[in-house]
Amino acid sequence: MVTAHTTLNDEAQAYEIAQGAVEARMAAAADVEARMTLFHRSGDALRHERGYRVTFTTTAERVADLEVWVHDRHPSDLPPWIVLPAAGTTQAYLAWAVRETARRES
Repeated sequence: MVTAHTTLNDEAQAYEIAQGAVEARMAAAADVEARMTLFHRSGDALRHERGYRVTFTTTAERVADLEVWVHDRHPSDLPPWIVLPAAGTTQAYLAWAVRETARRES
């Protein structure tokens, strides 16, 4: 199991992507964190803006599909994308995540 993170500047878009990823079974869960300030460079200028982090709980098997899915919907040309292993996860939580992200037959 892994967690994957992205950030968006628009709260409504963050909610849409979080909810859509769970509905599409790309993620077992998605959390939208409270508004924060993001700092980054744009060319030579240092920028800061408001943003929302979306954290997805998914499996190693689904994370590549989730990345494509999120990037297709993200408003940025270069969406932030960080994937971390979920160490120390209980077997029950892992089984739940696998079940929730399993591909469904049509």
